[in-house]
This record gives sequence, structure tokens and C-alpha cells, in this order.
Amino acid sequence: MNTDNIIKIIGKMACRMEKEKLFLTELDNAIADGDHGINMAKGFAAVQTKTENLGEKDIGTVFKTVGMTLVSAVGGSAGPLYGTAFMRAGMVEANKTEMDINDFLSCMKAANEGVMMRGKSVYGEKTMLDSMIPALNEMEKAKADGLSPKAVLEAGVKAAREGVEYTKTIAATKGRASYIGERSIGHQDPGATSFTYLLEEIYQAL
Repeated sequence: MNTDNIIKIIGKMACRMEKEKLFLTELDNAIADGDHGINMAKGFAAVQTKTENLGEKDIGTVFKTVGMTLVSAVGGSAGPLYGTAFMRAGMVEANKTEMDINDFLSCMKAANEGVMMRGKSVYGEKTMLDSMIPALNEMEKAKADGLSPKAVLEAGVKAAREGVEYTKTIAATKGRASYIGERSIGHQDPGATSFTYLLEEIYQAL
């Protein structure tokens, strides 16, 4: 993929966040303050505007712009977390105008590390990491097994979806959802869900 492809995918992400806004809001209403869907749709709409004219820039600049825009436009924890993820990916892709599956996995690894650092969180705490970490692990395994880029991403999407289901079985110990503790069991995590939607858009684009 080149810079133009990346910008088109970001546009698809923005459309998906708008489409899923109400559902993500319903999920967040059940365990937190109910603004995840609204904030993600608002943030990615701003991102689309900021990035649509960056076709002449490198991919790192595009990701950095996405991250900075999300930090400034998205309220709650989602802005800093997703913003950090994209900015870390931007560091990996600095000065690059093309991206292959190896680059993508490096970006995902950097994004995961950024989210863990920013959120002071790990796997199993009912956060977006419960989709992000399994997705990365399965994609790295698929790549090591010699599968095609499409198959690698397919494995990641499958693992991310399973991660969303896993969040229904555990109590939240991080963020606003942790305030209700055991009562969060049975509800899927909004952040894990929105991450899965974003990964699905990347897979569909490929």
C-alpha cells in the first residue's frame, strides 16, 4: 500500500465509525459514560478532513496527523489511547511512502506497546487490548507460517472478534467501566469493538 491507499482506508474507517456510532454508544452506556461511539465518529470525521490532502506526504506523517487529531478531537480515554497508537505507528513509518505486511505488523506492535504504556493496562482487563493483543499475536503467527498478507489480516480479524467475545466474560478493572466491577460482566468492551471495526476495514481494503 502507498500513501494514497492509506488515506482511502482512513476514509473507510471514518465511515465505519459513523455507521457504528449508535451501537458503540449503546455498549458504552452499559458500562461507562456512553460517549465512545459519538467520540470515535467525531474524531475520525476530523481525521478524514485533516488527511485527505496528504497524498504527497509519507505514511509516517499521515499516521502522526491521525494520532494528533484524535488526541485533540476525541474525548475520554479513546483520544489519548488511539492517538498514541497511531503516533507510535507513525514513528515506524517515518519517511516511508509504501507499506507491506512486515511494516504493518511493526506498526501494530508499536501501537500495542503505546496503548499499554498510555493506559497502564495489560491483556485481560476488559479494554481495547483484549482485541489488539490477540490480533497481533495471531497475525505474527500467520506471517511466520508463510501465509499471504490477506490471510495474515484475516487471522487478525478473527482473533480480534474473539477478543471482543472474551471481554463479555470478564469484569473491567481499568477505566470508567471498572467503577461497576463485576456488574460489567456480560457486556462487551466498546474499545475492543471499535478496534475490531478498524481492523476489519483494513482487511476489506486489502
